[in-house]
Amino acid sequence: MIYTDATKKAMRVCFVAHKDQLDKSGLPYVFHPFHLAEQMPDEDTTVTALLHDVAEDSDIRLDDLRKMGFNERVMNALSLLKHDPAVPYMDYVRALKSDPVAKAVKLADLAHNSDLSRLDDPCESDIERAKKYAEAIALLTAD
Repeated sequence: MIYTDATKKAMRVCFVAHKDQLDKSGLPYVFHPFHLAEQMPDEDTTVTALLHDVAEDSDIRLDDLRKMGFNERVMNALSLLKHDPAVPYMDYVRALKSDPVAKAVKLADLAHNSDLSRLDDPCESDIERAKKYAEAIALLTAD
């Protein structure tokens, strides 16, 4: 993990936003963004990884994060990573390709969410979701 003022602030925000949430296996959800952040090469991708689900899965909104002082490169990536349900999933993924920060975080997110070993008893919908994520990874990594 890269420790800067911005990443430490993002760690605190991430923890507060997700502290009472559990993932599909019943583990603390906050482990997921921390896992992604550990893989990131620089401050902007680390901050984005930590915050990537905050605006979708908590009461903290993108405007709140902007007011907290996160930079525009991070805010642009977070905006792209927030999936509008009205937009077809693969169109949403395709839009991430143009932003290197959003793309790096989404690739790590998809890989982690595709890891069925995280689940105690994967069901058919988990397997189908992993297939969809594999398609998204292929789309993001294609030339």
